Order: sequence, then C-alpha cells, then structure tokens
Amino acid sequence: MDITAEIARMKKEPGFAQNVGMILVHNGVVRAWSRSDHKEVTDIEVHPDRDRIEALRVEYEARPGIWKIVVEAVAGHLKPGDDLLFIIVAGDIRENVKPVLAELLDRIKAEAVTKSETKV
Repeated sequence: MDITAEIARMKKEPGFAQNVGMILVHNGVVRAWSRSDHKEVTDIEVHPDRDRIEALRVEYEARPGIWKIVVEAVAGHLKPGDDLLFIIVAGDIRENVKPVLAELLDRIKAEAVTKSETKV
C-alpha cells in the first residue's frame, strides 16, 4: 500500500473535511528477530483471514467518531523489512481514533493473521 496515496484518495472523498481531524497509520513490518525468543528470523509465511479482517474493519468503523478504516494485510512468503500489515484509521478526535487503532491492530493480530517463522 502506498500510504501517502491512500490518504490523498481519502481526502478527496465527500465528507472527509467534515468528519476527520486525525488520521493514524500502522505500518507493520517483518522483524529480523522472533518476539517469543529473540532468535534471528530469516523469513516468515503469513496467512491473513481476509473475511475476519473485513468483519473487524466494519465493526470498528462503526465506532463513534470513526469516519473510515482501511486495512491491507500482505500474504505469502516475506523477509525481514518487508511490509506486513497496513491500517489507516480516520476520525474526528484523538480520544476516538487512538483506541480504535490500538484495539483493531491487536484483534487482527490475534484473530485474523497466522504466521510461521524460519529461525536461525
């Protein structure tokens, strides 16, 4: 995902200026070490559940103050440094937008993405 292009596209949509005072972005990348034991990771295989991600996106987009959420999860064989997960949350004020990004990210990672790491 080209984050800059996606935000520019959102800004052209009707209702943007009337509903958005904050945009938060998550750009997750593949780490070169495992979260569980800090061993070196050479590559990962990622399998996002796109239906579950969409259901979560719709659920969180209905929250008060949230205007739009865009999610893109990369699938397949990835190397450290590769983009893995993009989330853009646009809404009215930080008290509404910040918790939505945090909760949605945690739920996508817990409920909708499986991955296996190759460690050295």
